[in-house]
Amino acid sequence: MPITGEMLIGATALRGTDRPVRAVEAATGQPMEPAFGGGTAADVERACALAWTAFDSYRETAPEARAAFLDAAAQAILDIGDELIVRAMAESGLPRARLEGERGRTVGQLRLFAAEIRDGGWQQARIDPALPDRKPLPRPDLRLRMIPLGPVAVFGASNFPLAFSVAGGDTASALAAGCPVVVKAHSAHPGTSELVGRAIQAAVRACGLPEGVFSLLFGSGAVVGQGLVADPRIKAVGFTGSRAGGTALMQTAAARPEPIPVYAEMSSINPVYLLPEALKARAEAIGRDFIGSLTMGAGQFCTNPGLILGLDGPDLDRFTAAAAGALSGAAAQTMLTPGILKAYREGVGHLAGNNRVRKLAEGQAGDEMQGQAALFETTAEHFIADPALSEEVFGSASLVIRCTDMAQVLALTERLEGQLTATLQMDEGDLETARSLLPVLERRVGRILVNGYPTGVEVSHAMVHGGPYPSTSDGRSTSVGTLAIQRFLRPVCYQNLPAALLPPSLREDNPLGLWRRVDGTLTQG
Repeated sequence: MPITGEMLIGATALRGTDRPVRAVEAATGQPMEPAFGGGTAADVERACALAWTAFDSYRETAPEARAAFLDAAAQAILDIGDELIVRAMAESGLPRARLEGERGRTVGQLRLFAAEIRDGGWQQARIDPALPDRKPLPRPDLRLRMIPLGPVAVFGASNFPLAFSVAGGDTASALAAGCPVVVKAHSAHPGTSELVGRAIQAAVRACGLPEGVFSLLFGSGAVVGQGLVADPRIKAVGFTGSRAGGTALMQTAAARPEPIPVYAEMSSINPVYLLPEALKARAEAIGRDFIGSLTMGAGQFCTNPGLILGLDGPDLDRFTAAAAGALSGAAAQTMLTPGILKAYREGVGHLAGNNRVRKLAEGQAGDEMQGQAALFETTAEHFIADPALSEEVFGSASLVIRCTDMAQVLALTERLEGQLTATLQMDEGDLETARSLLPVLERRVGRILVNGYPTGVEVSHAMVHGGPYPSTSDGRSTSVGTLAIQRFLRPVCYQNLPAALLPPSLREDNPLGLWRRVDGTLTQG
């Protein structure tokens, strides 16, 4: 499949006329062909108009038809073959095995949402039958279902060119909900984005859906991004990226005459707690395993463990010695973009230049396009006194916090910003200590894990990939797992609606075979 540098607006492919975007080969820093013309305000207008025109038709497609579309999109992505992996490797610097796994995850989550649509539980159908003889007042017939919000703008992420981009979780969950999607491709991997976009476009066509169900735009400035969020036909936004970028979109969305939700994943340092008994028993093993998580993918994960908390003493010394030893042999790794590499080096430089911080170790040096891993330490007092120490460094860098006792650990945790994850390294003897931490962590994070590391996010029904601000803009939701569909739905109640007008999910004969809550009781009748 040739990469043309064209945008996809509905069924049409066309070259943008605004400032062009050009991919950079991550390993060399050299520009790649072709150039991708940026979208204009007119292109945004056309994509949003098509999405709005498609909305009412697409949102009422039968569940099986919508599920078949997602399955078709998944297969079309697989059918691109090795060309997709090769292009993504060049644009991102990520290794083949990682990208083949990411392609599997992308296809898998499309198929998972297809299964979720077929199941029908997402509709949350409820029926309270009329009670005409109730005293003192009769009850009307009340029926509730969830309906899609409307067209959704999705912003591709830099660090996942497949799983959080054109056909990633935001797109999959929005399409599953019945929302047309307009994607703004990330400028770091436009070729990968075009290939995946054409696969979705082909699935739309093959399934006989309205062309406005999907569009793909390119652009490096505010014309496309801010234009999409400001367009009155866009009813929600999915974003993965920096805090500055997410906040800017939130401000635009809030300033609209009709404000809309922005589901932005932005910033997290993902604290790891080394509880005393686990540290005493396994300090060296935890230290080595931690470095494996820290350096995975050059640390370019939103769940990278950027903060370690433990009680000062010989056991923590054993952990830091083992971690430093493991890190010293860690090879430098190519980072996603020159901009990400520059920001990482600046973040490491700020830590190294802070007189309250001590460098424990660094990985092997690399070439000009590679990031060198680093490990630092400080005290809880210094961390609390210096807000800059809690800022995310996106890459393989982490900060060990030496605490005097668990009271100080709790006090520090109370001061942390919202996080995607928190990890407890614990043994049986740490149960009561962990119990004291859990209420604080539940208020601070979206996922709490034990004796593992936060890198690696399972796509499943029970997964939560979200958390209080600033890890995400709305901690009530998740961007991974089937619960993500709820971000793009809202409830509608029908009171005394004639049977002939009821949607299938609320009809008496239940033609979809849904589990429904009828007069408070869950039933499939």
